Amino acid sequence: MFLANKKIDNQVKTFITYNKGRDWHLLQAPDTDLRGNSVHCLLPYCSLHLHLKVSENPYTSGNIASRDTAPGIIVASGNIGTELSDNDISMFVSSDAGNTWRQIFEEEHSVLYLDQGGVLVAMKHTSLPIRHLWLSFDEGRSWSKYSFTSIPLFVDGVLGEPGEETLIMTVFGHFSHRSEWQLVKVDYKSIFDRRCAEGDYRPWQLHSQGEACIMGAKRIYKKRKSEKKCMQGKYAGAMTSEPCVCTEADFDCDYGFERHSNGQCLPAFWYNPSSLSKDCSLGQSYLNSTGYRKVVSNNCTDGVREQYTAKPQQCPGKAPHGLRIVTSDGTLTSEQGHNVTFMVQLEEGDIQRSIIRVDFGDGSAVSYANISSTEDGIKHVYQNVGIFRVTAQVENSLGADSAVLYLHVNCPLEHVHLSLPFVTTKNKEVNATAVLWPSQVGTLTYIWWFGNNTEPLITLEGSITFTFSTEGMNTITVQVSAGNAILQDTKTIAVYEQFQSLRLAFSPNLDEYNPDIPEWRRDISRVIKRALVEATGISSKHILVAVLPGLPTSAELFILPYKDPTGEDKQTAEDLQQISEILVQKLNQNSIQFDLKPGVRILVHAAHLTAAPLIDVTPSHSGSAMLMLLSVVFVGLAVFVIYKFKRKIPGINVYAQMQNEKDQEMVSPGSQSESMPNVPQREMTPEQLVEEKVDSQPIGK
Repeated sequence: MFLANKKIDNQVKTFITYNKGRDWHLLQAPDTDLRGNSVHCLLPYCSLHLHLKVSENPYTSGNIASRDTAPGIIVASGNIGTELSDNDISMFVSSDAGNTWRQIFEEEHSVLYLDQGGVLVAMKHTSLPIRHLWLSFDEGRSWSKYSFTSIPLFVDGVLGEPGEETLIMTVFGHFSHRSEWQLVKVDYKSIFDRRCAEGDYRPWQLHSQGEACIMGAKRIYKKRKSEKKCMQGKYAGAMTSEPCVCTEADFDCDYGFERHSNGQCLPAFWYNPSSLSKDCSLGQSYLNSTGYRKVVSNNCTDGVREQYTAKPQQCPGKAPHGLRIVTSDGTLTSEQGHNVTFMVQLEEGDIQRSIIRVDFGDGSAVSYANISSTEDGIKHVYQNVGIFRVTAQVENSLGADSAVLYLHVNCPLEHVHLSLPFVTTKNKEVNATAVLWPSQVGTLTYIWWFGNNTEPLITLEGSITFTFSTEGMNTITVQVSAGNAILQDTKTIAVYEQFQSLRLAFSPNLDEYNPDIPEWRRDISRVIKRALVEATGISSKHILVAVLPGLPTSAELFILPYKDPTGEDKQTAEDLQQISEILVQKLNQNSIQFDLKPGVRILVHAAHLTAAPLIDVTPSHSGSAMLMLLSVVFVGLAVFVIYKFKRKIPGINVYAQMQNEKDQEMVSPGSQSESMPNVPQREMTPEQLVEEKVDSQPIGK
């Protein structure tokens, strides 16, 4: 038996059930009040509502109380009306397990069970001192007033002695707010003159509104007759029980079924009864629900039990349906050379007699006699990177089904290098390329950031073409997303309307210390630039030096215009030509040099002027381009004449002698030929060829 408060249309009402929640009923209010007046309360518009709060304090009773040793007796506080309220609270008692109720007090009281429920003790809830309590020997039908102390006591709690058969209770409190605690022991044994005999009891049958079969059984208890005033002691009212014949009331709706207005249990709109056989194979059987299940702990027998009980049924043959293929970890990516575990799932179909085939998309496939063989997963290793179409197909004599999964196989991305020119012309297209190591890593996403732009450009290609409309230094960043890893590289490019470039060469001893890695090239570029600035006095803002990859070591010298923030002081083509001539003169005079390490001095000289300087060749700049070309020819001719006749020109003999000594130092002592070149030729490996083309870091850096 259960009591519950339920909120209906913003009103809290009290309900009772006798069959584990299958059916719920409102509580019938008492017919009369304490004064004998009739109570007009008709269901379902008016009923009795109870406060279902039990006490957490062992020394005070809650709003409702019952005992296992006092079957059928319930004492609770509540009210009569349309809903539960905190106003007009009274005390009510039921002697027949909630079928009928009687009002016992108009105010809240604490109720204590003594003598197996044969004695009920009630004490008023009040903040004032009291000296009386109430006793009932007939399950609350009548009450007698008793005094338990001569001096009124502020009651803090009431405690019964251990054991439900005891007739001793203890009241504790204090006489005043300043006094110490007082304990009052009350013993009711003197009220009874004998113990109860067999003839003092009567049979009482548990029922629900007259229905004797509750939870599939008839239960009969022994209760003391109300007119007998004897002490029960140890409870002797043993219960007898006999099963009832099963009826529809003993069955509740099974999972997925709902009770309709006609009382039948029918499938809910979301439930498919045939889904019970989805894991069923042909030749086996399963329990087919009738839509009903017996209420838990119900003890009924025979009757409609067989009719409402689920019955074994042979599994029907079904065509495969709802095939799915997924990876064991739920991801769609994997690394090259690693095991990938595929899981094949089938919603319904004849599993035991189905043939399943999995094509991994890389030229290999496997087959299984039935899908249950794949419960632990299907493992496969991909040796190549790429996107593979994995297909699963299941087939039996009734039909077939298939599923597809696209798996991205990658290998770890180790390095990203952004390759682009050091300097470019304004409004001229420039190509930037992201070079990867290793070159084949699988599916990639490229994210490009230009200057201070807040929105990136996202592509699937590793190259992109763009233009710059403003002069100055601009940064380009590329981020490469490969699986869960993101690598990036950033480069700076100078953008001007016109500039000049000059190829630089070095004394051969620099090659011996060139590891050919980006970090070393950046450091040497800064050293060369500083040496140029110190030797010529030209502002560093006009000079950009980039050491190129590969051997022999070479570099590109860019001569850039510069304008102040106001834009007034801007160099012309003639200014750039003048700066170029100064640099060429210093380079030809061997004035540009630096110390690589103690005892190792590096000489910087001009290799040649580029035949087609990287400048804008539009008609508006054709004059400056022609002037630059003539300068190249003139300077080249002058260098040749000086080199040819250097021994005959005064002032050059010292330089020729020093140069001859350097040439002799570069010849191997074991050389048999005097015609060997001063700069030894080195055979380049494929890795060095790649690095010469794309300024990337070699393996084993």
